[in-house]
Amino acid sequence: MAYLALPIDLIPDFLPVIGYADDAIIVAFTLRSVVRRAGTDAVRAHWPGTHDGFAALARLTGLPGAADAPDAD
Repeated sequence: MAYLALPIDLIPDFLPVIGYADDAIIVAFTLRSVVRRAGTDAVRAHWPGTHDGFAALARLTGLPGAADAPDAD
């Protein structure tokens, strides 16, 4: 998160597409790490969205068995 807050980037943001790509990759890896470390039950308990949205998050982050979790809504 500190990387995103710093005004210095590995690839400057003024470069088209690739300038923001490094930020997006850092965010994606951070999200994946946090979600995997927290576990399926914790993420599902705090998920404010729909079951379909949670299933998409589970696929993107590789949560094991998360797509089969029942909808708590």
